[in-house]
Amino acid sequence: MSAKEDVAVAQLLSLLESRYAMRVLWALKDGHAQTFRLLQDSVGGITPNTLNTRLKELRLATLITHGKDGYVLTSLGADLLRRWSEVPVFALKWTASQARRPV
Repeated sequence: MSAKEDVAVAQLLSLLESRYAMRVLWALKDGHAQTFRLLQDSVGGITPNTLNTRLKELRLATLITHGKDGYVLTSLGADLLRRWSEVPVFALKWTASQARRPV
């Protein structure tokens, strides 16, 4: 990986590792707009202040936008989640391997 790619990956991971950032994106993955309240319910356990902060960060990063019906993924955000779609398959393999691991 080039230095430029390293920097880009580090910046993206820094955004995504913020508490609840991925959960907000994941809640929008079906393409349906969600209001603030629906998102708060979808994400679960997130305070209004934290949700406001994440929404602002994700909007500034152009991964989501706010339309007349609520928050939705941008094409860039949808592309990220399409690429992220292999993670659930890996997660299942990983959790199965953890269950078989001796303690």
